[in-house]
Amino acid sequence: MAGAGQGDLASDRIRQDTTRRLERAMGTLGTAAMARMDERLMWFRALSAEDRSWVGLVAQAGIAAFVEWFQHAGEGRLTPSIEFFGTAPRELKRSISLQQTVDIVRMVVEVVEAQTGELAAPGGEAQLQQAMLRYTRDVAFAAAQVYAREAEARGAWDARLEALIVDALVRGEVDDGLHSWAAALGWTSD
Repeated sequence: MAGAGQGDLASDRIRQDTTRRLERAMGTLGTAAMARMDERLMWFRALSAEDRSWVGLVAQAGIAAFVEWFQHAGEGRLTPSIEFFGTAPRELKRSISLQQTVDIVRMVVEVVEAQTGELAAPGGEAQLQQAMLRYTRDVAFAAAQVYAREAEARGAWDARLEALIVDALVRGEVDDGLHSWAAALGWTSD
């Protein structure tokens, strides 16, 4: 029984040392992730400077959230926080697809994985790799939820616009507002 407690203490010490290493490397990891995206993702290079900057902030916030989660993962904190997605403005969420978001997460993970040997405390490589797998899986599901909510909100808005258009047509109130509502839905008068 005493051996199990010592194993937990050793694991906790390794986690603490790895956390310190991760904290020191956060800026470097964020910079390396941005460089990897710029190098490998053509769509990323095509983004405006402002959007690339927002992506960088989201990536940096995601790395910081991972470090925070990793630090406390041994305390029974099962689900990582995905609040870092909230760092991005709504316009960015609309201009970057779910697939592109997955690409961003993949690039960040590749950068961290490539440095696992340096980031993990001695004996902590497996602990860090398992944590990264768990975290990235949860982040992927969280990203899907964010995009699903956005799609639902867009669908609800589209349904309201359609109802307004139909109501205006039924009442014979055809004006410029009706045309702009129809254009917002992608309807044409062809």
